[in-house]
Amino acid sequence: MTKLLRHIPFLKAVFLHSISAFGGPQGHVGMVLKTFVDKRKDLTKEELMEYISFCQLLPGASSTQTLTLIGFKRGGVKLAVLTLLIWIFPACVLMGALSFIVSDIGENKIETGLFQFIQPMAIGFLAYAAFKAYQVSIKNVITRVIMMVALLGTYFLFKTPWVIPVMIILGGIATNFSDSRIPEKEVVKPKHIRWTNIWVFVLVFAVAGILSETARKQNWENKKTYNLFENFYRFGSFVFGGGDVLIPLMLDQYVARPTSKKVMEKNPDIITIEREELLTGAGMVRAIPGPVFSIASFMGGIALKNEGPRVQLLGCIIGSIAIFLPSALLVLFFFPVWQYLKKYVVVFRSLEGINAAVVGIMIAATLYLLKDISIMSVSTTSLVNMTVILGTFLVLQYSKMPPPFIVLFCLLIGFVF
Repeated sequence: MTKLLRHIPFLKAVFLHSISAFGGPQGHVGMVLKTFVDKRKDLTKEELMEYISFCQLLPGASSTQTLTLIGFKRGGVKLAVLTLLIWIFPACVLMGALSFIVSDIGENKIETGLFQFIQPMAIGFLAYAAFKAYQVSIKNVITRVIMMVALLGTYFLFKTPWVIPVMIILGGIATNFSDSRIPEKEVVKPKHIRWTNIWVFVLVFAVAGILSETARKQNWENKKTYNLFENFYRFGSFVFGGGDVLIPLMLDQYVARPTSKKVMEKNPDIITIEREELLTGAGMVRAIPGPVFSIASFMGGIALKNEGPRVQLLGCIIGSIAIFLPSALLVLFFFPVWQYLKKYVVVFRSLEGINAAVVGIMIAATLYLLKDISIMSVSTTSLVNMTVILGTFLVLQYSKMPPPFIVLFCLLIGFVF
């Protein structure tokens, strides 16, 4: 306890960061640099850049993993866990509370009231993220091919549960066939590795899957809570690319899959979420500080809203824990062997293909969402929808306006119309 007390100033800085860090992972980097490097000297700029690069190799919430590593560097595992909890708490509470507000508003008012233009705004954010990712990740013929295959495969098979992970895996495999861009390095000497965290990660994954499937087959009373934990733990384990890739996965799981006859025949009580509710959460998460992955708190609450307030609150808690747990376990396992692991060139080759596939998935998700937004008909609503999508993209691309102001402006438009 005494050792933790001396870290109170650091934890205070983490809390202040958690209630002021807007703009997603890209925006968070600048604030972390200013607070923890320039002001507090918790680490050097070079160390921070190494942390960021390392976290990009892992699935999960990259900005959360970076901050967790800073806590780990200062005080080991205990401080890392405290850092993680303090960082995610405000955002998860706000997004969980929003799930109750949206539930009370009702579907009709979501479509025609205050939140109606949050949905096209969310598409504008996703399109912008895809555009920026394209600029960074698509640099040669092989990445363009991977992107197009992932785009077409994801778009036409969006309701198929395995399409997104398969595209990501195939992308990672494809870029390992050539060593012309990233040649082999020196032979790596074996090193003793502590496997505890990774075994916990695998064990939780296996137990969650078994319990979820057993609950479904045996029709347990609270089976949806088991299903929800498995869903979000799986999302947190396989999402490369942050919240903008998490949203298409949730769209596939909770919006597209329940419309499939085969899925409904196998699991008639599958968790279903309205597209409007998902996009409302995807838009509103941009208006609050903290990790974009906190949308899981909102989605967990929405998923169980028909089960009563207590179960809905449990859904918010399950979403929060399940989505961030894999990130913590993976980063705390891999970081101690980072200097050893990064010598394997296969990691970097795979990342090139994975990033290209992620770009294709993001573009496919943007196009898939556009199908259900009124933009082609001759009406005021269609004109405003198109203006909001294009305007959101242009403001993000050519101005420094903080995302919360974009959200507030879209809420104002919804109020006026």
